[in-house]
Amino acid sequence: QVQLVESGGGLVQAGGSLRLSCAFSGRTVSSYHVGWFRQAPGKEREFVAAISWSAGNTYYADSVKGRFTVSRDNAKNAVYLQMNSLQPEDTAVYYCAADRYYTGSDGREYDYWGQGTQVTVSS
Repeated sequence: QVQLVESGGGLVQAGGSLRLSCAFSGRTVSSYHVGWFRQAPGKEREFVAAISWSAGNTYYADSVKGRFTVSRDNAKNAVYLQMNSLQPEDTAVYYCAADRYYTGSDGREYDYWGQGTQVTVSS
């Protein structure tokens, strides 16, 4: 089984930056595609970014393109989400998810999920 643990969330002012981490255990991260999703209070979960197992392909939601960067370090068994120019509308719980075969924006396709980390952006 794969266990995912997110970290790096917190409170930041608008325009600031955070880097989220998604730590893998139980299996090597190099075998998995990874996605980042977020859910704001009262809203549905939405896709943020995804990265293929080899890091050869990355995908971003239009709302974060140019501000967020997804990366991975398979040697450290971790995936990262660098978030710059944060805005209050980025406030949400952020989740990483993993799947052996799928990389993309459909959360239903990912088999494994972390517990989430809260990101709050103040104006």
